[in-house]
Amino acid sequence: MSVSGLFEPLPLIHGKPMRNRFMLAPLTNQQSEYDGSASKYDIDWMEQVARGGYALAQTAATFVEPSGIAFERQLGIYSDDLLPGLTDMADALREGDTLSAVQLHHAGHRARPELGGHPSPASGYTVPGYRALTTEEVQRIRDSFIEAAERAERAGFDGIAAHGAFGWILSEFMSPLLNDRTDQYGGSPENRARLTLEVLEGIRRECGPDFQIGWRLSVERYGLQLEELVEITADILDRELIDYLDLALWESKQIVQEGRYCGKTMVSVFAELPRKRVALGVAGKIYTAERAGQLLDEGADFILVARAGILQRDFPLQVQANHAYERVRTPVPAQHLRNGGLSERFINHMRGWPAFVQRGSL
Repeated sequence: MSVSGLFEPLPLIHGKPMRNRFMLAPLTNQQSEYDGSASKYDIDWMEQVARGGYALAQTAATFVEPSGIAFERQLGIYSDDLLPGLTDMADALREGDTLSAVQLHHAGHRARPELGGHPSPASGYTVPGYRALTTEEVQRIRDSFIEAAERAERAGFDGIAAHGAFGWILSEFMSPLLNDRTDQYGGSPENRARLTLEVLEGIRRECGPDFQIGWRLSVERYGLQLEELVEITADILDRELIDYLDLALWESKQIVQEGRYCGKTMVSVFAELPRKRVALGVAGKIYTAERAGQLLDEGADFILVARAGILQRDFPLQVQANHAYERVRTPVPAQHLRNGGLSERFINHMRGWPAFVQRGSL
């Protein structure tokens, strides 16, 4: 499939189809208010994205209960008091004919006490001074995910994506390194996946028939085992518990270095799984039109744009106009981001990424 294939529609199991093969990745930006409410900068960001040609856009990681906060000025969805700002964000995307999703997040053992969070580890040894979650506390967090999805639906979002990557709580529970529990949420791979499965099942049960569910999965670091994750994913795909899988890779060209899948590309490992009607998306240093088209050839159904979308808010439109398009080279002056419409809060967040913003640029 050539680059032109990126502009073909993609049906999803529930709700409206994606009008092309571009999704804006969930981008942490630290521009919300301190209580998690959406700021004018969050809404402006969604308005920019809605004009950028994306078929679907996700919010930044949005915490489902106060104890699960990971970042200063993180977007929240833990209370009905936050609905007005979330509704404005959903409205902004709808006006641009862009499907919308809230990425539901809980920091787990990485929650930040100085921000009001409470580290919530699966195991007692993970964070010194903090005991493992009780079974009842795990189930409370599960219910917080489900209630947050219902809240997203009421705000007018087309769906949610459950954040199961990068060692956050759903990913943490999957890890045999970070999960030594002896209750029904620990032990076998099936038990360690139980929290994720109960979250996905509960959201599908409680939300409407057109509500879309995504799941972000990473397979690197935090003691995660690729072979286990492939089996768990195969079950989720076979049951069509989700509309799309977001495979979050640090590098989309990554080759598996060991084990059963040694020598295969990580994308091919998941693209070769029978997935019925579930769509497969891939993220990981997708900077050019050519690479985006290649990923469709490798079996992905859509691509997720992250840093390239921060540099150029209308990345899909740029690709459509120029099939040889490449993103702007980094580091860039802060003024480049400012000229494109990025808020000072977002720019300050990006200064923390090595080699993204020129050091010392005002």
